[in-house]
Amino acid sequence: AFSRDLELSMADVTDNAIAQAYQDVRNDNNPTTWAVIGYVSGSKTKLNLQASGQGAWSDFVGNFKDNEVQFGFARVQTGDSESKRAKFVLISWIGKGTKVLERAKVSVHKADVKTIWRDFAKEFSVETHEELEESKILEDVIKAGGANYGTGQQR
Repeated sequence: AFSRDLELSMADVTDNAIAQAYQDVRNDNNPTTWAVIGYVSGSKTKLNLQASGQGAWSDFVGNFKDNEVQFGFARVQTGDSESKRAKFVLISWIGKGTKVLERAKVSVHKADVKTIWRDFAKEFSVETHEELEESKILEDVIKAGGANYGTGQQR
């Protein structure tokens, strides 16, 4: 049991593509707006980049699979007519069909993911695509960010 516990205790996030995807999403001059990582087939600990892109939020969300544990990092645009701001979100995805032992390792492995994907405005732990509705995510990010000044009525 000790070796199995040790195996589940740390995630391998050494794949350089994971760190590169993080840098790409955070870089204002790079068109990449999201990345998704998950476990290498047959591994309980090794994570790799599964997808990244510059498409719509729905493209990002479409990469999360019902029977997997995955992590996502995305840039979202917040602000009002006076100022637009890029904010970043971290998604811990625990698909509804994920096995109990795989679910159990998420909190420990998320800590390892956060050593690479460090800076974000809001973190979400979800298990359904409905929980990743773009307007709901944006609303939560705005609430977490504090002031959001409107322009009032123009006369």
